[in-house]
Amino acid sequence: MKSFHFRPFLLLVLALGAGYACAEKADRDKAMNVEADALRYDDQKQTSVFSGRVVLTKGTILIRAAKIDVRQDAQGYQFGLISAEPGKLAFFRQKREGLDEYFEGEGELIEYDGRADTARISSKAQLRRYRGATLADEFTGAVIVYNNTTDMFSIDGNVPTAGTSASPGGRVRAMLIPKPQAQAASAPATGTPAAALRSSTTLGGEKK
Repeated sequence: MKSFHFRPFLLLVLALGAGYACAEKADRDKAMNVEADALRYDDQKQTSVFSGRVVLTKGTILIRAAKIDVRQDAQGYQFGLISAEPGKLAFFRQKREGLDEYFEGEGELIEYDGRADTARISSKAQLRRYRGATLADEFTGAVIVYNNTTDMFSIDGNVPTAGTSASPGGRVRAMLIPKPQAQAASAPATGTPAAALRSSTTLGGEKK
């Protein structure tokens, strides 16, 4: 695979990393590396397309996909499309700020909208939270949408789109595991509590 160090793509990765439920802030200052079989960059159209076994790393951020397509509009907003190869899922992983916790997401398509400040995982969408190496929470559905402005997310069980498929049975599934008592008891009584994901009844919520 070929390695690329490509600055125009950095804004998208920073935006993705900033929104995932109090993501690791240090990731913003880390070097970004992209490996792919090919890169097509169009300066006039402000587009970058990485294709073929794409692997992106930036601090604790890890993204694996068949293709990453990025464009920037005239106002400077970034829009990204991360897609999987047929029969597989695109993947991302990132550490939460100040905690030994990680979030993983998978789907046939991951879209970032810089103008709306939302990230959308669609078709066979999955979201998992790990405490250390232990699976804590798991969500599945057809579409999972993060609103980075409100720190809220929503899950829909049956929203098939062109070229993708709905979740099996068209239902949202969630597995929530209580925090271990020892860990809860050792948490400090004062100070600012760790931020938690809040669910929304509407896709994407409303930008404030």
